[in-house]
Amino acid sequence: MIASDVKTFFLEMKSVHELHSKPLPDTLSVVECEEPQYQLNRFLYQLVGSDWEWGDRDSWVDDQWRALVESDCHRTWVAYYRGSIAGYYELYRPDGVNTEILYFGLAPGAIGKGFGGPLLSHAIKSAWDWSGTQRVWVHTCTLDHPNALANYLARGFKMYREEVTATGQESG
Repeated sequence: MIASDVKTFFLEMKSVHELHSKPLPDTLSVVECEEPQYQLNRFLYQLVGSDWEWGDRDSWVDDQWRALVESDCHRTWVAYYRGSIAGYYELYRPDGVNTEILYFGLAPGAIGKGFGGPLLSHAIKSAWDWSGTQRVWVHTCTLDHPNALANYLARGFKMYREEVTATGQESG
């Protein structure tokens, strides 16, 4: 693997009983966005993802954001610490059984406060609580926070695939 290569890890959980949960601290509250607002999702994506080179949605127009966020197979939760956004996650289940943690992360000011494990536990539990879920999956990569993969594994996810993508090279 060349230094600029990105390694992506695909992880899954096939039973709620595999979850090694960390409880939410009393100072952290998590609320589902029951009224979808695509503008909020765009803001959260930028807030959490900008430090980790999230860019797959950077070119999206309003109609693309609206189509995803307002679909019945998409749900969003926001975590708050002392009145400020501490992080968020999105669940996506287009096939009715395989729930993806589509995006998950902490706001820059919340990193290092011990919120990653509890918020991820909340995300996994929410995925399993979504009626019909038979599998929860997620992917992370070497561009994400250095503790991301360890957090997923510590919560009970099992790796089922790895991919290496060369960056900085032209494709034909």
